[in-house]
Amino acid sequence: MAQHLSDHSAPESDLDQLSTVQLMDRLTTQVSTLVRTELSQAVSELKSKGTTIGIGVGLSGAGAILALFGLGALIATVILAIAIALPAWLSALIVGVAILALAAVLAVVGAGRARSASPPTPDATMASVRADVDAVQEGLR
Repeated sequence: MAQHLSDHSAPESDLDQLSTVQLMDRLTTQVSTLVRTELSQAVSELKSKGTTIGIGVGLSGAGAILALFGLGALIATVILAIAIALPAWLSALIVGVAILALAAVLAVVGAGRARSASPPTPDATMASVRADVDAVQEGLR
């Protein structure tokens, strides 16, 4: 976005002939155009990231549901296998406690990872804004 400032600037000799009011008007126009362009780019970038995240979450959710059905079948198989040696209620209790213990461990690990995840940010737009600010500061020197 830094090039937008130079795209609309006049040659040095033309700038010398402009009044302060004209220069301020040109500056106001360029800054407002730059801000609108940067905001539009940020919105577009966030929409793109949001769509990608949404599709990924949907596919992961479908996979998780199918995995849950498969896991249920495997759990029933384990309970039936243990029921050969023990009463059925005791084999179901043993498997249930083991599953709850595993669920607790996974929940703690998952919560820790979720806390450490960075929020989705418009990285390209932020870099572009930094470049714009640097270009303006360099121009003021």
